[in-house]
Amino acid sequence: MRIAVNTRLLLTGRLEGIGRFTHEVARRLVERHPQHEFLFLFDRPYGDEFVYADNVKPIVLPPPARRGWLWYLWFEWTIPAALKWYKADAFLSMDGYCSLRSKVPTVMVSHDIAHVHYPDQVPAWALRYYDKYVPRYLSRAEKVVTVSEFCRQDIHQHYQIPLEKIAVACNAPSPTFQPLLASEKEKVKETYAEGEDYFFYLGALHPRKNIVRLLEAFALFKQQTSSPLKLLIAGRFAWQTSEIKAAYENSPVKKDIQFLGYVSDEELPRLVASALALTYISLFEGFGVPLLEAMQAQVPVLTSSVSSLPEVAGDAALLVDPTDVSAMAEGMKRLYESEDLRNTLIEKGQQRVQLYSWDRAVVVIESALRLR
Repeated sequence: MRIAVNTRLLLTGRLEGIGRFTHEVARRLVERHPQHEFLFLFDRPYGDEFVYADNVKPIVLPPPARRGWLWYLWFEWTIPAALKWYKADAFLSMDGYCSLRSKVPTVMVSHDIAHVHYPDQVPAWALRYYDKYVPRYLSRAEKVVTVSEFCRQDIHQHYQIPLEKIAVACNAPSPTFQPLLASEKEKVKETYAEGEDYFFYLGALHPRKNIVRLLEAFALFKQQTSSPLKLLIAGRFAWQTSEIKAAYENSPVKKDIQFLGYVSDEELPRLVASALALTYISLFEGFGVPLLEAMQAQVPVLTSSVSSLPEVAGDAALLVDPTDVSAMAEGMKRLYESEDLRNTLIEKGQQRVQLYSWDRAVVVIESALRLR
C-alpha cells in the first residue's frame, strides 16, 4: 500500500501542536508498517530527521502553503496531481485540510473548529477560507479523526457530520517531561525566576489563550497574598498580541512577569518540572497537551472548566472559569497556600497521564486507514 501523508508542518526546531502530532504519529506509522510505502508531502525543504526509515519517500511540492490562496493551490492543484502521479492508495492529512479535487480515499485529522467559536480572533482572510472549506473538507474525507470527544461532538453539532464517521484519537506528552531533583529545580529557578517559585504557562500567545486575564489574575493573586512568586510565560507571540503587550506594560506586578519567547525542546521540560504549578487557563482547546506534560513532570495544574480541558484533566487538575479573573486568582491562591492540594493533584496527575499515549493515537489512525 502506498500512503501519502501531508507533512507540511514538520518544521525543524519549530514543532508546535499539529506539527508534534504529525511527527509522533507519522514516525510510529512508518516504524510499525515497514511493508507499506509512505510518501511524505512537504511544501518546502524538509529536515532529514523527518525521514524516519527507508520506506519513506520525501517529496517537496510547491508552493509553500501558508495563506488562503496558497492553501487552495497546494491542496486543490498540487496535491491531487501528486497523488495521481505517485499512484497513492490513501491520503492522510494531519492538519484539518484535505483535497476536494482528489478521488484518493482520505483520512483527515481535525484538531478543533475554534474559528466557529471565536471568529473575531481569526484574520478575515483565514476566516473566509475556513468558513468555505472546512465543512467541505469534513464532508469529503472518508474518515475524520479528532483528538477529544469534545471535538467529535463539536464537529457533529456544527457541521452535521455523522458521529460514526468521526473517530477519537488523542495527544500525549513527550517522554522528556519528567520530574526533577530539588537541586535541579533550584538551578532553574535561579536562572529564570531570581530563585523564587513560579507559575508557568506554555503555548503560543494569542487571544484564545486568555493571557490578558492570566496577567490580571496574577496581579490580583499578588495583591491578595504578597507572595514573591513569579509568572513565567513561554511561547511565541502569534497574532493579535497588542492587548497582551498592553496588559503586561500596565501590570502593577510586571517586574514579576517574564516572557521567555520560544523555548527549546531541551529546556522546556526543565522549566515545566520546576514550576509550582502550570497555569493553562485557555478559553478554548481541542485537547490541551501542556496539561499532560505538567502531570508527567509531577507538577499540579490549574486549567479551564470549558471546552476539552475538563475531559483531558479529569479530577487531576483544579478547574476555574477562564472568564472570571477572581476565580483564576483564587485558584492560584489555593495552589500557593495548600501543599496538600498540590500533592493530591500531583498524585492524581500521575495516574491520569497514563491514559494517554501516542501508541493509542496511532491505533486509531491505523483503523481509519484500514492498515493491517
